[in-house]
Amino acid sequence: MDFPRTLPEGGDVLPGVANAVAIASAKGGVGKSTVAVNLALALAADGARVGLMDADIYGPSLPLMLGLRDAPEMDDEGRIRPLQAHGVSTMSMGFLAEEDAPVIWRGPLLGQATQQFLQQVDWGELDILLIDLPPGTGDIQLTLSQIVALSGAVIVTTPQAVALEDVERGIAMFDKVEIETLGIVENMCFYVCPHCDQKHALFGEGGGQSIADKAGVDLLGQLPLDERLRAAGDSGTPLIVSDPMAPQNKAFTDVGQALVSALSELT
Repeated sequence: MDFPRTLPEGGDVLPGVANAVAIASAKGGVGKSTVAVNLALALAADGARVGLMDADIYGPSLPLMLGLRDAPEMDDEGRIRPLQAHGVSTMSMGFLAEEDAPVIWRGPLLGQATQQFLQQVDWGELDILLIDLPPGTGDIQLTLSQIVALSGAVIVTTPQAVALEDVERGIAMFDKVEIETLGIVENMCFYVCPHCDQKHALFGEGGGQSIADKAGVDLLGQLPLDERLRAAGDSGTPLIVSDPMAPQNKAFTDVGQALVSALSELT
């Protein structure tokens, strides 16, 4: 996979990282972390050097979804070495906090943690760093826009009208902080019946393309609502790892290719 470089060479914040993309959602419950994990693994399966940062300080889910339990080590320069999961360099607050202990921090501490993750983690040489944001439009999103020149953002939504309304607010927030919205990913678009192979749009259809057209951004892809994807994430072994040839994986591969194309248009 031929990646462009959209971040400046030799930057102080993310040296060695060619592209940094925020994976965002304006509301919870749309499967953003599932998309982030499977997209990262799909890009890595295509040969990309991928990093995945869990910036959801209050509810880190990547350790569970990737089956990681170990605490990260430090290098000789005092930087954190990210954990490796199926070829992806990964960092999460879940690796540092006590198991089952809530993280109770006010806004300024959230910003400090986000900055440390970016500046004090030895990400090495990456084609792309995906940053899984918490839902909403709060402190972490603003901190990111201030401390790193992101390549852009991908917004995850579902077909329901209530989710699509929030997409507009998410795009508006990134516009205000001058971060390009690279496109929209519509998750849980359809369910394929295992008995008849028919697609069923359980939450409506056409909403993702409509909001993308209205906002003037690309619809990067439409992802299925699938029991195997859900179960694989809960088990800590995503489907693209446990069954690389499963047809469900193709949707994430297609989104990855669309994302690379969107990044190429920035150069």
